[in-house]
Amino acid sequence: MLKTNIKEWNVEDQGFWESTGNKIANRNLWISIPALLLAFAVWLMWSIIITYMDDFGYTFGMMKDLSLDGLKEGTLEYNAMVEKIKSVKDEIALLYYSLPAIAGLAGATLRLPNAFMISMAGGRNVIFVTTLLLIVPVIGTGIGLSDINTSFGFFAVMALLSGFGGGNFSSSMNNISYFFPKRMQGYGLGMNAGIGNLGVAVMQKLIPFVVGFAFFGVVGNSIGGEGTGPLAGLQNAGWVWVPLIALSSIAAFFGMNNVITGTPNIPTTIQGVSKTLLMVFYGLLAASVGAYLLKGLSVNMWIVLPIVIVLAVLLMKFATPSSIRENLNKQFSILSNKHNWIMTIIYTMTFGSFIGFSAAFPKLCQDVFPTADYRLWVFIGPALGALVRPVGGIIADKVNSGSKVTMWSTITQIIAALAVAYFVIQARESSDSLEYWWPFFAAFMVLFISTGIGNGSTFRSIPYIFSKEKAGPVLGWSAAIAAYGAFIIPIVFGQQVKAGTPEYALYGFAGYYVICLLLNWWYYQGPKREFNNP
Repeated sequence: MLKTNIKEWNVEDQGFWESTGNKIANRNLWISIPALLLAFAVWLMWSIIITYMDDFGYTFGMMKDLSLDGLKEGTLEYNAMVEKIKSVKDEIALLYYSLPAIAGLAGATLRLPNAFMISMAGGRNVIFVTTLLLIVPVIGTGIGLSDINTSFGFFAVMALLSGFGGGNFSSSMNNISYFFPKRMQGYGLGMNAGIGNLGVAVMQKLIPFVVGFAFFGVVGNSIGGEGTGPLAGLQNAGWVWVPLIALSSIAAFFGMNNVITGTPNIPTTIQGVSKTLLMVFYGLLAASVGAYLLKGLSVNMWIVLPIVIVLAVLLMKFATPSSIRENLNKQFSILSNKHNWIMTIIYTMTFGSFIGFSAAFPKLCQDVFPTADYRLWVFIGPALGALVRPVGGIIADKVNSGSKVTMWSTITQIIAALAVAYFVIQARESSDSLEYWWPFFAAFMVLFISTGIGNGSTFRSIPYIFSKEKAGPVLGWSAAIAAYGAFIIPIVFGQQVKAGTPEYALYGFAGYYVICLLLNWWYYQGPKREFNNP
């Protein structure tokens, strides 16, 4: 029978690694990878779902009482109704972007408690619970998509709960970091994150494939109540994930381990599950407050963001049982280390851009290039970004410097972002936007690739800057904050698309990349560097 708790674990010892550690580490890695892949798929599923909702006229019930029927053209009543319909349609268009943004907000916020879960609940316990929870939003989404008049509020709750998938990343990466020796961190973390990130591409290819099949039609009414036509199987976008999540959860429960280096006081399974659920609850509570402020009270996102982060931290710090609180306080010490914040800023540039672009790219394509057959191609961006992530880590291992690789990937990001902006302008000003589709697409692929390489190289640097005890929490914390890219980028694109200037969003991103380039050089490469090319 598989030993669940491992209390002797020293992978830095070559003899232990070859005789015992290697086999156990790789088994946990290859169970972790599909769980993380599914987590990303569920978290980012709104990126492709909203394009179908737009195409087929989901109005969230907001257009029910709005009609020009019976009104005489040219009258005050007719003109007033035309303006009201236009205003409501503009609001609906922004709500489409709001769904991936809410998912991004929840996923990023849930990463905050996930960053600290492994040390208190055990890797096996955490991965099992956070994977199994994914069943809730996919079932709810399947039900909601079966009715074209489902309210925005219902979809917003499902988007919020899909954040379970976003939170998974912090705990998953933290957990895997304890299974591999220092010299193999680039490989272990790169493979877990890189293939896990492929969940976005898999989702963006799988959902268009299953839409139109009615094999889950018995679960709920089909769109429009007919059971035929292109929307008869749109609910499959949710239901298709259920059996895969169930299998992955079972594999995590029976095949993964809790190791003493990651969890000094390994709890029982029930204790580990309970602690995990409690921390998830606090993260979800903070995200719910943020979503309400954003959509319920129309509070600016730059105000919402710090409120949510502070609330999540305060809940973990003061609302948890004393045994958990003591453990958390030890880990919160990373917040006083400036290099934690520097690496968080840099990692936000790489992963934040990757996940934010993944969330917004399909809808941006739909808005800027409405005649392009974009659904055939959008999956390539997240796929490339994910596949090259291990390459970034491996190259960093070869040249023995993550910061050097990050420097070149950042320069490429800056150039690519400006190139995308240029082609967006040309498409907007052209009578036929389609002639700029392929240059735009190619530039965006370079942007995705550069974020992926930077993802791997940045994560490689962290174990060389921080001690073994601090590296795990820093990995989790930086991954949590960076994930807010999935919240910020869709909102920024949505606002700029509405204003008719989506290129302004890209100018802002490029400016941020320049700041990150300077930080990386000053602290890790320049003459006054505090670490020598980590």
